[in-house]
Amino acid sequence: MAAVRTLNEMVFHRSVTYFVGENGSGKSTLIEAIAQLAGFNAEGGSKNFQFSHQKTESRLPEFLRLVRSTVRERDGFFLRAESFFNAATYLETLGRDLLVHYGGRSLHEQSHGESFLALAQHRFGGDSLFILDEPEAALSPSRQLSFLTVMHRLVADGSQFVVATHSPILLAYPDAMIYEFGPDGIRQIDYEATEQFQITYDFLTSRERFLRILLAPDEEDA
Repeated sequence: MAAVRTLNEMVFHRSVTYFVGENGSGKSTLIEAIAQLAGFNAEGGSKNFQFSHQKTESRLPEFLRLVRSTVRERDGFFLRAESFFNAATYLETLGRDLLVHYGGRSLHEQSHGESFLALAQHRFGGDSLFILDEPEAALSPSRQLSFLTVMHRLVADGSQFVVATHSPILLAYPDAMIYEFGPDGIRQIDYEATEQFQITYDFLTSRERFLRILLAPDEEDA
């Protein structure tokens, strides 16, 4: 997590801020720390979710300070792709009458993508803070596009998003602030400069060349 060790100050966009970087670069660790400092459960959920299946969070929140405006969010949600099942299970223990706020159906009775979209469409609201760690893990490309429309509606209603992602589709939200986590630290970059955009674009425009190189037999096998 060399990128996080260099962190001194980070300014967030009033609407949408993205974290990008390789696996292990520290983006998920930082987004979890931000969620905890904002009052969310480390394993995800709303600020009212209080459950823990395995304590894996880092000590990073002890060394950070979250500076916030005088206008506080009305509500919010912390989504972790890896622990969304646990959050859905905890919701069941609170009573099925609460499911009306999540589309009226148990999240476990839907596919991963359906349950996440139901969460975003029915539980997410305006004037709220949403912290999402790799939400694309639950979403097909078409549903990532659908989620962008949900994001846009919520942004128009005064909500703020902080999202760690590998998805070039989600990253395309206009005027968002993008931070790249790399071996030399954290820097702000443009959408077209992200590895997610460049590799996807190059592959789609030169697919045959990519595959010829990637799938070429090893010299030892020739």
